[in-house]
Amino acid sequence: MGDVVSSHLDESRREMITARTRHLMKEFSDVYEQQYAVALFNSVRYEIEGGGGTQAQLLHRKDPLAGRSIFSGSLFQYLEENRKWRNRFVSVPNSYTISLYENKTAHERGLHPKVTINCAGYKALTSMEEYLELINASLPGIKAKVGTHPFIKCASQFPLILWHPYARHHYFCVMTEKEQKKWHAVLQDCVRHSDNGLSEDCPVQMPAFTDAVRLHRQAKGHYGTWDMMCGQPPQILANLVMETLHPELRSVIGPRLKGKMQQKQRNWMLISDAVYRQVLAQTTGQYEALVEACEAQRVPLDARLRTDMDQIITSKEHVSSKIRAMVLPKAEQLLRNSIQPYISSILEALMEPTSRGFSEVRDVFFRELVEISKNSLNGGGKEKLGDHLERLSMLAFHPVKMQSCYEKVEQLNLEGLQQRFDVSKPSVFVSRAQILMREQMDNAVYTFEQLLNQSLEAQGGDDMCKNIQRCQDRVLKKYDYDSSTVRKKFFREALLQIIIPYMLQHLSPSCSPELPHFKELIFEDFSRFLLVENYVRGAVKEAAVQRRHNLYRDSIILTNSDPNLHLLGETPSVDWAAKFGGDEADGSVDVGGIEGGGSGKRRRQVVSMIQLDGVPLPFESCLEVPGVELIPEEDAEMSDVKEEDQGEDEEDADLPEVPKSPKSPDSVNEIRDLINPVLEVVIPVSEESQSDITNGTEPTTGTVTMEDGVEEDVINVTTVVEDVPRKSLQGKSSPQTILQQLIGSKKQDADEEHQEETETAVHEDDSERIVEAAESGYESSPKPPLSTDSSPCGDNGFQSPTKEGLDEGEPQPIINKKDKIIDPGEVEVHLV
Repeated sequence: MGDVVSSHLDESRREMITARTRHLMKEFSDVYEQQYAVALFNSVRYEIEGGGGTQAQLLHRKDPLAGRSIFSGSLFQYLEENRKWRNRFVSVPNSYTISLYENKTAHERGLHPKVTINCAGYKALTSMEEYLELINASLPGIKAKVGTHPFIKCASQFPLILWHPYARHHYFCVMTEKEQKKWHAVLQDCVRHSDNGLSEDCPVQMPAFTDAVRLHRQAKGHYGTWDMMCGQPPQILANLVMETLHPELRSVIGPRLKGKMQQKQRNWMLISDAVYRQVLAQTTGQYEALVEACEAQRVPLDARLRTDMDQIITSKEHVSSKIRAMVLPKAEQLLRNSIQPYISSILEALMEPTSRGFSEVRDVFFRELVEISKNSLNGGGKEKLGDHLERLSMLAFHPVKMQSCYEKVEQLNLEGLQQRFDVSKPSVFVSRAQILMREQMDNAVYTFEQLLNQSLEAQGGDDMCKNIQRCQDRVLKKYDYDSSTVRKKFFREALLQIIIPYMLQHLSPSCSPELPHFKELIFEDFSRFLLVENYVRGAVKEAAVQRRHNLYRDSIILTNSDPNLHLLGETPSVDWAAKFGGDEADGSVDVGGIEGGGSGKRRRQVVSMIQLDGVPLPFESCLEVPGVELIPEEDAEMSDVKEEDQGEDEEDADLPEVPKSPKSPDSVNEIRDLINPVLEVVIPVSEESQSDITNGTEPTTGTVTMEDGVEEDVINVTTVVEDVPRKSLQGKSSPQTILQQLIGSKKQDADEEHQEETETAVHEDDSERIVEAAESGYESSPKPPLSTDSSPCGDNGFQSPTKEGLDEGEPQPIINKKDKIIDPGEVEVHLV
């Protein structure tokens, strides 16, 4: 491998690469220094004058992943050195940098990882076919035959590949499809987070950097969006160098590669990686020196700005008005003729998938809160509630649970518009929308936590379900407002990102010759802070914004609309495990020296592990971490567990019955049933008593013992008379003994608790009438109205827990004195 790289990258060629990188960095540094002074002027002016904006309704936490790790487990990695697959322990800390260790022990001891992968610019793949399409395009001069196999043979049917246009590719595989989906979601999240490397916390450096990159590419004739604007600034600069250097080296080295096609592809990937690492090392050092030099001048520049701010602003407005007068007529005509017909198509392509994604975020958040309400009603205790709330706090950073939201936005397609407006790929907008969705989810979760914590401190935890419901409704209203504002801003920025480069490209030939004249209007002392090139873009943007689209109408600014809530934003995140007495160690993993400290402190993990059943431990590709179940598996996994439990119940039918812990209710009716249970009793009466039986509800007092041995108060007895149709005698056996057992069991319960339960059954016209129900509850409630429909649930949707025991067997027919068969499965019961 080393011979291949060294033979094609000799000393002279490496010197050429260094010179090309140095030349580009010199050009970029000149532009960056100019834009740094402009960005500093804008920052100081904003600080002095202030600026309005929409007031967010949801709270925002600054460091949501403090003390967390994202994922850890084991999978198989393909090693280039010996071309073999080896099991590796993988850790993904909160920096989203993938670290691979020899084994889990090395990770726990804080040893340095064997490989560290920064995922910026990568693409996570799950099929060799998709990878072959990309790798075949890397060497255009070499045509791959149909059905050609890659230069690696995957050890399983479930590969995971990290592909990069310049850097080395990484190959992994797992043993099951379930593992592959989870790992793919984690890898995609690592790529998504790493691509978003430009922090908005630097109000001077980041605007200066982005504008410098844009102007540098425009000087080379590239006006459109750029899909390699991802990662930290040194990585973006390395991509900028490779954008022109990579094709040149490929055209020179590609024809000289020897061997079969697969070997040529492999060798070119290694050569490209060596070039990229050399360029990245050079851009990293030179960018750090550039930033340091600019920061050293910040103090004197800041002092000059504050002294002459009024004069600089006056000069700026004078020059910009002159430029607007020149640009606006041309821009208006270009908008009207070449852009306006496509506005609706662009907006439709952007808005539909993005809106579906934000709607899915709301649904996922709502489902998680409903699950917490179910478990709180199910009597799980404070520790269990703390576990559920702890899982909720990291919902936005759970890649598996958020995957359904991200997939909605991935359907965004700008086909037909990309070539016209020079849009490289829709991935630029997809990634941005996904980041905004994750931020909105975390804001909603954080706001809910603060509101719930405030409510619990004020009222206590006596009525947890009502507290959760009130906080949930309040947060969802705020989410609807914020998500609408965020989407509107995203659509506006995306539309301008598509339109403005197109306009600049067409207006540049006529406007550029006039720019030197405008430079003469600026005082030399202020020329460092006022650049006419920026004002041309500003005039073009102003012309675009003047178009009458609802998209550009800002939402109403609601300043301090909920001041009491925003005071909570200064408080730290709630530690639910500690608040409810949970054991923090149960939801943590040892991160050892991942962050370089080697302190070995415990860090809670966002995504839980997968335990493979029936697979020997040494060959498992994703090992279980004891005590790491911070967030449960997705719904599909839970359904698999339920099916397994059903199979076990059938096998153990002959064994003595063991009491089971209550499960979470699956509907609102079952939740209500937990609050006010209903006990049903069926009692036949003679025909002479029919005239005395009427529908109605009577309040009463007493107690009844439920099947679990708990005594409950009886508050109402409801009687419902209903006709039951006649059934055929074929295939039916006499079940009179079953009816007697039903009556006897209920009478026995009533005798033990000294409770009277009134129920009546009436025979009429060769049919039976069935009477139902003694209703019980935890507390007194208003007298309910009589049910008039045939629903199995009444107004409050209760269903008796004791009825579940009666329904476990097969439906048994009931026969009256005249051998008229009544199937209990056909009996309709009304609860009121």
